Amino acid sequence: MIVAGCDLGSTTGKAAIMIDDQIFCGDIIPATTKPAVTATLAIDSAIKNAGLNSLDDIEYVIGTGYGRQKVPFATEDISEISCHGRGAFWALPSVRTIIDIGGQDCKAISISDKGVVTQFEMNERCAAGTGRFFQVMAKVLTCGLDGIGSLSNISETAVSISNLCSVFAESEVITLINNEVPLPDIITGINQSVAKRVVSLVRRVGIHDDVTLTGGCSKNLGLKKALEVLLGTTIKPLPVDPQSIGAIGAAVFAKERLLAKLAKATSVKC
Repeated sequence: MIVAGCDLGSTTGKAAIMIDDQIFCGDIIPATTKPAVTATLAIDSAIKNAGLNSLDDIEYVIGTGYGRQKVPFATEDISEISCHGRGAFWALPSVRTIIDIGGQDCKAISISDKGVVTQFEMNERCAAGTGRFFQVMAKVLTCGLDGIGSLSNISETAVSISNLCSVFAESEVITLINNEVPLPDIITGINQSVAKRVVSLVRRVGIHDDVTLTGGCSKNLGLKKALEVLLGTTIKPLPVDPQSIGAIGAAVFAKERLLAKLAKATSVKC
C-alpha cells in the first residue's frame, strides 16, 4: 500500500510517502508563486527518496496546508490542524499538546489518545510569534535564522522586547543594536517575547503532557528553551523532521481513507 501527503504552507512545500507503515519525506521546498509547481517539486523529491518510479505508483494522496486545494494530484484535502495532530500522534503516540509555529501563523492543538483534535487556538492576524517575525529579526541582526536559534544559548542576560508588533519590535531591536547591547542578549529577548505570545495560545487549550513542537520554528533551540521555561514542562522531540509533520499526518490520513475505501468495495462485492 502506497499513499502520500502533500503540505503546501505559506513559505514551504513538504511531501511524505507512506509505504505500508514506513514514511519517506522529500526535501522541504521553498514555496513558489504557483502552488501546483511547489506541490510537484515536493512530491517528486519524496518519490525519489522512496525509490518509486512516478506519481502513478501512489494510490491515494491527501493535500493539506494553506494551498491544500491547489495540490493537482490530491485525491482530497484535509485541514493542516487535523494533519498536524495526526502526524504528531503517529510519530509520538504519547503527545497530547502540539505547538505548531509556521511561516505565517502559530497554533496550539490538543489531541485525544486517538490522535483526534479536541481543541485548538491559532494566531494568523499578526506576524508576531511566527516564522515571518524571526525572518525580520534575523535580517535586522544579520545573523541568519540559525543564529536566532543558537546565539541565545550563550546569553547571560536577556533583554526585554516590549513590542509584539513586528514593525515596532524591529525599531526596538535597531535601537538596542545602536546602544551596543550584546547580540546574544537581544536574541534571547526575541525568543522569550515570541514564547510568551505562543504560551498564551497554549494555555487557552490547556497544557496536557506530552508536549511537542512542530513547524519550521521548532528548529529554533532558543525558542524551544524559552517555551519550556514558561510552560514548566519538557518539550518532547519528535523522531522525524518536525517541519514535515503536516505532510506525514496527511499521509496517515491517506492510508486510513484508502483502507476504508477498499473495505467498502469488498463489502459491496460480498
